Amino acid sequence: MSIWQRELADAAATEALGALLAVALPAGVVYLYGDLGAGKTTLARGLLRARDVEGPVRSPTYTLLEPYATDGGTVLHLDLYRLADPEELHFLGIEEVEGAETLALVEWPERGTGVLPAADLSIVLDYIGGARRATVSAETARGRAALAALRSGSA
Repeated sequence: MSIWQRELADAAATEALGALLAVALPAGVVYLYGDLGAGKTTLARGLLRARDVEGPVRSPTYTLLEPYATDGGTVLHLDLYRLADPEELHFLGIEEVEGAETLALVEWPERGTGVLPAADLSIVLDYIGGARRATVSAETARGRAALAALRSGSA
């Protein structure tokens, strides 16, 4: 497994990482881990802004899924914090997550174990002192290619 870490001084740095991710991984599945307030939705907002999504970007805590149509394909933002049973994901159309031009950002993926598709990238956001740190790990060949692009800054 390939791993890359980056310190994130503030919300702007977290959004900037999301923007890099928008280029590095145009389609696939990204699991976002971290405590409440760690920056998962901030990262998603940066990615969506880089894909020209305007208007508010909020965590879909109550709706569980928010789809965004972009020129680069569909972005699905899932927040599974309030998911009672992983099987509920079938009612949301979880099968769409693995579409050829779909990028799925999944907050709290551990709540969808057994139903969610495998991640291409996993991102853990945690606190180090007064800042945050992103630890990105590649889980698939597509994820390794995206991680290489993030590392090189060519994303």
